[in-house]
Amino acid sequence: MQIRFGYEIVYQCPQPTPMILTLHAHYSRASDLIRPDLLCIDPPVPMTMYRDGFGNWCSRIVAPAGRIRLTADGLIRDHGRTEPVLLNAQQHPVEQLPQETLVFLLGSRYCETDLLMGAAWQLFGNTPPGWARVQAVCDYVNQHIVFGYQFARPTKTAFEAFNERQGVCRDYAHLAITFCRCLNIPARYCTAYLGDIGVPPVDAPMDFAGSMEVFLGGAWHPFDPRNNQPRIGRILIARGRDAADVAITTTYGQHTLESFRVWTDEVPATVPGVLGVSGSSFATMSGSF
Repeated sequence: MQIRFGYEIVYQCPQPTPMILTLHAHYSRASDLIRPDLLCIDPPVPMTMYRDGFGNWCSRIVAPAGRIRLTADGLIRDHGRTEPVLLNAQQHPVEQLPQETLVFLLGSRYCETDLLMGAAWQLFGNTPPGWARVQAVCDYVNQHIVFGYQFARPTKTAFEAFNERQGVCRDYAHLAITFCRCLNIPARYCTAYLGDIGVPPVDAPMDFAGSMEVFLGGAWHPFDPRNNQPRIGRILIARGRDAADVAITTTYGQHTLESFRVWTDEVPATVPGVLGVSGSSFATMSGSF
């Protein structure tokens, strides 16, 4: 299948403001791009790009005083299959883990392993290690947290989400990641596009999605504690220890988010050249990330 994806983000800045933008589709999907998700900036400003320590593409700009509009509109080829479920994927003993996975066992800004270690082993210590244990974590987090945009705040941690029992997708991911790390399973935070492909549409504004990947059986595998089911058409943007590493925009100065919209829709492949979209595309949400 083909998927059209993109965003429009509008800021007001009272003075020139440096920004780092982590908005491009992940480099691992580069060969799937039919139309690249080129970042367009209005008014035009100089931009430089770099790869961060986790391999994510980042853009640097200085937004001028006043209104600035960031937008992209890409088209990507996807295999159209549901994310795999590998029930036999085994958990590695810590001493056998590849060195590059060890950082994803440590506590981080939003994932306080020291505060949740006891709860993790009490809740999941008797579950079978491996895929079943990670799924048990996702099942628990999915039921433990009540979803609602009104519960979002940029400072909320996994420990706070555990105690408050409410949040948004990033809070589900942070709590599940923290539990997995406490159980000696490497887990990393992911941002992505995720449209309502193959599932009933949700009557809510489209947004970027937070989920996780865990290391089992010698490979990284996606898990989504918020939706708690394998999905079709997830388009990875960035990976890191938690949301602090993969913020969509990092802004060094005062600013106001004027508008924010995201779209992710399957394009009918039977109509060449047509880039129509469906359903809840271009839904608008104002507020803060």
